[in-house]
Amino acid sequence: MAFSNLEKAMALIIGLDIAAPGFSRSAAKVAVRAIGPLATRAAPAALAYSPVATGAALGLGALQTQPGQQLLDLAEERGRMDRIRFEQALTDLTVKVKKSKTRTKSKFNKMVSAGMKSVKASTSYGKKGIVNAPKKAFKAVVSAASAVNRGKKLPKSGIKRRLMGIMRKIR
Repeated sequence: MAFSNLEKAMALIIGLDIAAPGFSRSAAKVAVRAIGPLATRAAPAALAYSPVATGAALGLGALQTQPGQQLLDLAEERGRMDRIRFEQALTDLTVKVKKSKTRTKSKFNKMVSAGMKSVKASTSYGKKGIVNAPKKAFKAVVSAASAVNRGKKLPKSGIKRRLMGIMRKIR
């Protein structure tokens, strides 16, 4: 099985040339096992020469002194005050947001709603509580509401007379 580019790059970082012909996976495993104990013994010495490790050690040492402790206390107080200011700003933002106004029903929609309720309560389009031909009933209700808006006269009888009578009260 061939080594991936990532495996080759990682091996080069630790000092193994696994890209050479004839270098097998089992040979790589043996080499890594041999390098492991050496790395753990050499790590503390390598960290001493690292600028990052040196800076971290100096910082930790400085924080153990009295001025370092005062600096930590000041940072804690500043963080607490920043959190309080953030929460206050957040509540100020949420208070100023206007709540959306619920849309009001138009008079036409109110008339159609009342008409459909009346149709459902009558026996015109099926038994009470059930509308057998809902599209036909809706068409009758909408036409009645439109007739009321246009100022048409009431029919002499029928469901349309009842609908228009109810709708005129809403208008």
